[in-house]
Amino acid sequence: MPRITKEDKARNRQNILEAAGRMFRSQGIDAVGIAELMKEAGLTHGGFYNHFASKNDLVVEVCGASFAASLGVLAQEVEDGPDRDGSPLKRVVAGYLSAAHRDAPDGGCPSASLVTDAARHSEAVQSAYAEGVEGYLTGFAAEFLREAEGKGHELDPGEARRAAIRLLSEMVGALMLARAVRHVEPELSDEILQTGRSHALG
Repeated sequence: MPRITKEDKARNRQNILEAAGRMFRSQGIDAVGIAELMKEAGLTHGGFYNHFASKNDLVVEVCGASFAASLGVLAQEVEDGPDRDGSPLKRVVAGYLSAAHRDAPDGGCPSASLVTDAARHSEAVQSAYAEGVEGYLTGFAAEFLREAEGKGHELDPGEARRAAIRLLSEMVGALMLARAVRHVEPELSDEILQTGRSHALG
């Protein structure tokens, strides 16, 4: 039997993480069994425990990795700065509350797709989710402060923090509602997204 190299093991582990990220977001954590997950990753059921001690450990890592990817998008938008499409925060809101993001629950930010699951799972999962939320709040608040400074205004850090909480709450809530009704009331779903985009930074 051919020996598995470190590179093969790392690639297999990454395949599990990516498959789990897609399946957890689209189906919910509890609906995904290890056998089904490993099949999706192109691996055998028994190989799971060569990479993760438990499903809970996998969920924690998926949550952290998913938020890291989403926060990377936010960081890139901030680094790019304002452009003809508006400020970094406007572009983030436009992308988050887009039809493309709504219609791809297996991808994108876990803030909406894993919010209910996080509340039902272990403290370790909730901590990973909370860390991701905190990353968004910190990034949003910092950008609110930068924007105010650029306009010659003073903004209290506490108010920037509260504005960040409002913004993330509005984004997550609007996306969840839009996803919940999109198949039966597509026009309502679009209306929710549009209103969210228009008013999130009001």
